[in-house]
Formats: sequence, structure tokens, C-alpha cells
Amino acid sequence: MSEPAAAVVTALASALVLGISAVADQRSTKRVQTRRALSPRIIVDLVRQPLWLIAVGANLIGFALQVVALDFGSLALVQPIVACDLMFSVLIGRYVWRRPGIKPARVKLMLAGVVATTAGVAGFLAVGQPSAGHTQARFGILPPLAIGIVVVTGGCLVVAARNRTLRPLALALACGVNYGVAAFLIKLVTSEFGGGPAQVFTNWPIYVLAVVGPAGYILNQNAFQQGTLLAPVQAIISAADPIISIALGIGWLGVRLRGGPLSIAGEVVSLLLLTGGIVMTAYHVPADLPARE
Repeated sequence: MSEPAAAVVTALASALVLGISAVADQRSTKRVQTRRALSPRIIVDLVRQPLWLIAVGANLIGFALQVVALDFGSLALVQPIVACDLMFSVLIGRYVWRRPGIKPARVKLMLAGVVATTAGVAGFLAVGQPSAGHTQARFGILPPLAIGIVVVTGGCLVVAARNRTLRPLALALACGVNYGVAAFLIKLVTSEFGGGPAQVFTNWPIYVLAVVGPAGYILNQNAFQQGTLLAPVQAIISAADPIISIALGIGWLGVRLRGGPLSIAGEVVSLLLLTGGIVMTAYHVPADLPARE
């Protein structure tokens, strides 16, 4: 199996397992006390929930598969596929917690969103044909990356603190940004595996990853705990994660998409279709179905 094919297979497996994790995670986070944003006490509460422990196990497996996929393929190849975890979580949740009374029209619109998301991913890969890019990032990108994370996350937290209505959306955006940066950093860390632990732990990406990864995870729990606007929250996280990571790959890792007016137009349309499909799917998910992990 070629490396791009292995990247696609492992990325799909990652999306499936993360979807399973989301089914368990969404229900378990509703069973504990709501905490302030980024408070680690929410993890202390959740650890007493057996269902959440299952979600954590599935999440770790999904994360490991994502690391393998990023080792085989580029950010622009892997991340749009991993975004399909939304589709899997919706379909699995619909099957596991099937409830009467859901309008058929709503189900059709939800499935239409799933189809649109799939078409957007396939179209982006087929039209864009993303290159691998390089896997080494100079130390000079750390200051602007750190400043960007702090400014965006801090801004989202300020909005969340001041506006109760926008709180879930602001937390979701902060989560999506941290997840996207984490995927970018995973690509850098996996490139250092060949040099052994010494190379991994003497370079900066692993330490930034150790911060943004857990921060994104806690923000994810906070966002989905709010009890309202769960569908838009799900859409924002699912869309922001791949878009941020691909943008960072293009800006700093030399990832290139196929050029030419027609190709660029096709790539833009595919990403819009991907995002629109995610929004449509999330918006029509009944409130008791899982959100993206």
C-alpha cells in the first residue's frame, strides 16, 4: 500500500473511532456539574463517569490513528478526512439512541448534510491533490504561533465570559483553533520520530502540543456542557479544526494545492461544500445526539 493510501485508510479509521468516542463523550459530559472554561475540575468530575472513560479510550485510539495518518500523509490530505468524524458520530448516535418522534424531514436534511460533507472531502482531495510539503519548522514560527493562539483563545474566553448567548460558540471556536494547531504540531512531532526521543524532546513542538492539546480537550468539554446551541457548536469545531491546520500547513510547511483557475475554484467550492455539509448535519441533529469530540 502506498503512503497516500495508508494515510487515507488510517485517517478514515481515526474518524470512525473519534465518532464512537463522541457518542459516549457527549452523553457523559451532560451528567456532571458545569465548570468555568478551562477548569481542570471538569475532568475530575468526568473521571467518575464510566461512559466517559470509554470515550477517553476511544479518543486515545483515534488520536493514535491520526498520528499515524499524519506520518504517512500531509495535513491537507489527512485533516479533511478526520473531519468526517462528525458523520460517523451522527450516524452511530442515530442508530444507538434511536428515538421516536423525530420528523422524517429533519432526518433527510441531516443525511443530506452527511452526503455534502463526504462530497466536499472527496472533491477537495480529487481537485486539490495536496502535496506532502516539508516537515521541519524553524524556531522563528513559534512566537507568531504562540501569540496567535493566545490572542484567539483569550478573545474567545472574553466573549464567553461576557455573553451567555455566544458562550458555547466562542468556546467551540477556541476549541477548534486549538485542535487545528495541535494537528499541525503532530505533523512536526511525527517527523522527529526517526531521531529518537532525544530529537523529539529537544525541539519545541512537543511542548506546545502538550499545552494546546489538553486545552482544546477541556474547551471541548466546556462547550458541549452549555446545554444550548449544541448543533452550531459541533459545526464550528468540526469546520475550524481542518481549516486551521491546513492553513498552517500551507503557510509554514510548504503544503501546496494544485493551481490554475479551475482547480482553485474547485478547491474553494469543495471546502465550502465541506463546511456547509458540517453545518447542515450538525444543525439538524436532535439535541440528544452526540457532538464532535
